Amino acid sequence: MSNFVFYDFETSSSNKYWGQIIQIGAVLTNDNLDELDRFDARCRLSPGIIPEAMALIVNKSSPQMLKNSNLSHYEMIRQFVETLKRWGKATYIGFNSIEFDEEFLRCTLFQTLEYPYITSTNGNTRGDVLSLARAANLYYPNTLKNSVNEKGNDVYKLDQMAPLNGIEHGDAHSAIGDVMATVGIAKIISKKAPNVWKASMLTLDKTQSLEIIKKELFFCTNEYFYGRSRPYVQTFVCQHPQYQWPLCFDLRHDPTPYLSMPLKELEAAMKKQPKFIRTVRHNKHPVIMNPSYGDKFEEYKVIGTAKLKARAELVRKNKEFAEKIQSIKRSEIEEKEQSKSQEDLYNEESIYAKFTTAEDNKVMPEFHSAEWDKKLSVISKFKDERLQYFGKKLLYMEKPELLSKEEYNLIHKDTAKKLLSTNNEKWNTIPRTYSEIDTLRAKFEKQDDKEKLKILDDINAYVEDLEKHYSSA
Repeated sequence: MSNFVFYDFETSSSNKYWGQIIQIGAVLTNDNLDELDRFDARCRLSPGIIPEAMALIVNKSSPQMLKNSNLSHYEMIRQFVETLKRWGKATYIGFNSIEFDEEFLRCTLFQTLEYPYITSTNGNTRGDVLSLARAANLYYPNTLKNSVNEKGNDVYKLDQMAPLNGIEHGDAHSAIGDVMATVGIAKIISKKAPNVWKASMLTLDKTQSLEIIKKELFFCTNEYFYGRSRPYVQTFVCQHPQYQWPLCFDLRHDPTPYLSMPLKELEAAMKKQPKFIRTVRHNKHPVIMNPSYGDKFEEYKVIGTAKLKARAELVRKNKEFAEKIQSIKRSEIEEKEQSKSQEDLYNEESIYAKFTTAEDNKVMPEFHSAEWDKKLSVISKFKDERLQYFGKKLLYMEKPELLSKEEYNLIHKDTAKKLLSTNNEKWNTIPRTYSEIDTLRAKFEKQDDKEKLKILDDINAYVEDLEKHYSSA
């Protein structure tokens, strides 16, 4: 087994395209989850970034901290990337990392001229302790202790789970504190639900994950929605024509009527609840268990293993049914394409619009190793205009004096226009932040929370300074 990199970010906003990582915590462990090394850093807010007030309160990050940190955002990201290179091949894992931290990291790397997919290429794999925790409690109830919300559902929030499970989490919502809590949760799962842990180690890589789903006649997996984990005993039908996700048949349904249905009728049936075709996102670390785990759940136990197996065999040998499902999904894709918004993407949002070329990827290390006064000439080597744009923005943030007056004014005025906008923009603006501060102030005054009110006053003063700076652009 390879090592693990447990990681967590604190950010200025929940928006991966327009927010900024302000704190990174990462711990390198061996496959026994013993710590080998760690990375812990905080940085300044970059010019042009307006933080969300609540994000700073949750992260316990005062404007003072964001102004006085000795590292710029670019410097912190460079140090982190170099550390990861030194740590070598690993499995990257966090708590809700696949949906949040990894997406934020990819966008950050893209915008700082680094190859974005470092967690899933060159032999690296990725997992998520949140999905593991949910699976462990489904198959082995009480593996982890959870608080319960007003709807009666278990709460999977790290700051609540850590103390309930005897994990030291003194610095909740600091990046390194959350990393150590995540390692603690992983250790409990590996000891108390070892079969779930072992199964999860086989699906860290999307290719291996897909192979298992295709190879097994039927299997048990789980999905989480409406606050609960739900088991599904399924068999593979075909792959999604666009995303390549396995589309599987839920074996609680008798497949016989569906297998011979005409296309239009089948299409209508697929829109009804409960769904008989389910999607397994093989690239998002699903936990694939032996089908015998279905016996733990009444809806599959009453059917019995023999009948589930017979149903799976019926589905697997009916190639025409698989072709119909693919045809229906292709029609859905075409329909979506036609109704898709034609609005232009900003460069910051374009990471998935097209991949950077191998040629441009080779220029990236050259940009980072060049002295600041040489970086401008390296930027001109990029063929991709997005990368040229990000390169100039980095100069604007780090060494604005190296830009020509014309280039500087172009970026500065565009930044000011974005930040001062009174429209409902995709990014955070100064007017929106004032509005958020007013709403939070009313809430904290009602709660008589003097500490949070003081932080709000500091954030307000900080935003006022930024407003003055950009209003004169």
